[in-house]
Amino acid sequence: MQPQKGFSKDIILLDNVEYIVNEIVKKLRNDVFHELKRFGAIVGISGGIDSSVCLALAAKAFGPDKVRGIIMPEKDSNTESEWLARDLADKFGIEVIKEDLTQILSGFNCYERRDEAVKRIFPDFDPLTWKMKINIKQSNIFSNLPPVFFLTLIDKDGNSKEQVLPVQEYLQIVAASNFKQRSRMTMLYYHAELNHYCVIGTPNKHEHQQGFFVKYGDGGADVMPIVNLYKTQVYQLAKYLEVPEEIINRTPTTDTYTAEQTQEEFFYQMPYEMMDIYWYAYENNYVAKEVAIVMNETEEHVEAVYRNLERKHKTTGYLRKQPILNYFGHL
Repeated sequence: MQPQKGFSKDIILLDNVEYIVNEIVKKLRNDVFHELKRFGAIVGISGGIDSSVCLALAAKAFGPDKVRGIIMPEKDSNTESEWLARDLADKFGIEVIKEDLTQILSGFNCYERRDEAVKRIFPDFDPLTWKMKINIKQSNIFSNLPPVFFLTLIDKDGNSKEQVLPVQEYLQIVAASNFKQRSRMTMLYYHAELNHYCVIGTPNKHEHQQGFFVKYGDGGADVMPIVNLYKTQVYQLAKYLEVPEEIINRTPTTDTYTAEQTQEEFFYQMPYEMMDIYWYAYENNYVAKEVAIVMNETEEHVEAVYRNLERKHKTTGYLRKQPILNYFGHL
C-alpha cells in the first residue's frame, strides 16, 4: 500500500492533464465504438463547464463530424446559455441542433404545478412579475441537522422575500422542475437513436456522488467520461482542451428556476474550490485535525463538513441504484 500523501490544498490537482485527457479519449472510443457499437456521440450543451468539457472530449475522441451538440432551452432559461453553447460548438466545429422544450414542458403542466406550490407559500405570487428560486443557507453546513430549503421571490426592482419551504411544497416544486431534466434526456435519446449514437452524460464526481442530478434526467446517459473528476480537475481539462474563456470564467449555475441561482446556494453550500478539497479529504480518510490546519478552520467545522458530505451521499444513494430485477429472487 502506498503511504498517504501529506494533506494540502493542491492535493487534488492533476499532475499530467494531457495523459488524463488521452486516457479518457481512448476509453470513450472503446466504450462507444466497441462496447456499445454506436457510430458517434450526442451531447447536451448548456454553456456550462461540465457539458463543454464533455463536448470537447467527444470531438477529440470521434471527430467533429460524429458529434452533435443539442441545445435545449425553455422559457425559464438564461439566454446567455444558448450563445455560450453556440460559441463552444463553433470552436470545435460541432453541428448544433436547437430543441426548445417550452411546449413539451407546458404539456406536462411543469410550470403550473411548480407555481401552484409557490402560491401556497406566497398567495400573491405572479410568475409574470416575480422570479423565484429555492435555496439553502451555507451556514447550515456546520450543523448536525438536515438542510433547510427556502423559497425566494425577487421582483423586477430587485426586492426579495423568502420563507422556509414546507416539505410538501418543496417536493412539489422539485418534482415539477425535474420535468425539465427528464425532457432533456428524452430529447437527447431521440437524436441518439436517430443517428445510432450514444448519449454522453456530463455529471462530474460531486454531482454523481452527492446526488446533484435527476434520476433518468441528467443522470440518464450511456457514457459518463468525467464522473470521476473533481470540479477543479474538470477546469484543468477545460483549459487544456481550450474551452472558451467565457465558459471557464462563468459561475456554475443551475439554470432551472426563473431567478439566477448558483449551484452553491442551491445545493453544495460552499464554493467548488473548497468543496473539492474537503471531499477529497473525507473520501481519503484524512483526519479533521490535519485538514483544519491546512484550511484554516476549526476541527469541529471540518467534522461538520464531513458529516454533511456523508449525509448527502447516503441520502441520495437511491439515485445511483440500478432498477431492482427479479424481485422474487431465483426461481
